Amino acid sequence: MHEAEKIIAQLGLKPLPHEGGFFRQTWIAPLQPGETRAAASAIHYLITRDAFSALHRLAMHETWHFYAGDPVRLVLLRPDEGIERVTLGGDVLAGQQPQCTVPAGIWQGARLVDDAKHGWALLGCTVTPAWDACDFMLGEREGLQREFPAAADEIARLTR
Repeated sequence: MHEAEKIIAQLGLKPLPHEGGFFRQTWIAPLQPGETRAAASAIHYLITRDAFSALHRLAMHETWHFYAGDPVRLVLLRPDEGIERVTLGGDVLAGQQPQCTVPAGIWQGARLVDDAKHGWALLGCTVTPAWDACDFMLGEREGLQREFPAAADEIARLTR
């Protein structure tokens, strides 16, 4: 069994439909009186060379946290500002970021860096308000390439 498979088993991760990768919800804020939706939720999330986070956008803010494995290239497509690339990782002195918050409505996708040595990365994602599938939209390659032509190659790598 490969290291990624051992981590998936140890943490009880399951395939994440549509987006890709493997996940397990680890926390959800308790509902407060009068609320119909929890304030926040968190997951463990693992990606591999083949199981990347496809471009998607959420109706809520999402904070990515790096835990272990290879650095991850997080690509953000901002309609008015263009492309932002963030490298999530543990080597802060080399410019890697241990966390990054993606504002609601921004296209986002992530994959391992090209020179990945382990073949996996363990991350955490926290969303506020709490996760609800109705707030998820999967990116469509051709439409995103028309909207962000400067990122056409990255869009191709981050869509299925």
